[in-house]
Amino acid sequence: MSSNELAEGNKAPAFSLPTDGDGTVTLADLKGSAVVLYFYPKDDTPGCTKEAMAFTRLLEEFTEAGAKVIGVSKDTVAKHDKFKDKYALEHMLAADVEGKTCEDFGVWVEKKNYGRTYMGIMRATFLIDGKGVLAKIWPKVKVDGHAEEVLEAVEAL
Repeated sequence: MSSNELAEGNKAPAFSLPTDGDGTVTLADLKGSAVVLYFYPKDDTPGCTKEAMAFTRLLEEFTEAGAKVIGVSKDTVAKHDKFKDKYALEHMLAADVEGKTCEDFGVWVEKKNYGRTYMGIMRATFLIDGKGVLAKIWPKVKVDGHAEEVLEAVEAL
C-alpha cells in the first residue's frame, strides 16, 4: 500500500460494485457521506464473520455519525446474500468478483500460509470523507476492537 495515490489526504479510487439484494454502489453516489470501505478475504469464515458482525453491531452509531459501511470481498452477490441472512448482517456487502476495486485499493496481495504462497485480499479498511478523500487507512487489520476504532475516526471527522 505504498503507492502514492493511496495516501491519507488523497482522492479515493472510484468504484462501482454490485451489492447484496441486487443493488449497485458507486463512490459518486455516496458523495456527501463518510464511507467506511472494509475489505475482507471471504464470506462465512471466522475472522470475516466476526468483523462483519462488529460493524453490524455498531451500525446505528455509524449511521448517526453520517457514515455508510460497506464490506467488500471477491465473493458473489449470491454468497453475500447468504452470509447476510445467516448472521443478520445489516450493512451493505459489495461483490468485487473481478478484483478491480481490490487492486485499485492495493489490497490484492501475495499472502503466505503454512509455507504456501498465493494471492488474496489483505484485510484493510478505508475511511473516505464526504468529498471522496481518504481520511484514514488501516492496512493489515486485526479484527478485535477494529470496528470501534473506525467508529472513533468517523466521529472525529
